[in-house]
Amino acid sequence: MERADDFEKRRAHLADMSDERLKDYFWELVNTIIQPLVEEAKGHTSPSIERSVLLRMGFSSLEAKALVTMITDRGLLGSGAGRVVYRAAEAADVDVRTAGLKLLDGGLWDEVTS
Repeated sequence: MERADDFEKRRAHLADMSDERLKDYFWELVNTIIQPLVEEAKGHTSPSIERSVLLRMGFSSLEAKALVTMITDRGLLGSGAGRVVYRAAEAADVDVRTAGLKLLDGGLWDEVTS
């Protein structure tokens, strides 16, 4: 049994392209595929993404989880957990880590939500 090979037919539109043009075409296709994901990511977040942000801001995983839970409970997750902590730090004129720890202790929420 001979396999029906349509490789030549499928590559016909690529046959006359140079390596440089093929590379450009490849990246055009990649951008076409990725663009909807990029647009989706711009407007959405998740608790795991926000915990990751807080980890990069210097909080432990336990602190990050608790902060994200508290931020979610107050309906502020859409603002971004890092932004909430940053706003608390600005309002209290302290560093970000101190502000996060104060939020964990129940302080600075009025400054963040106002």
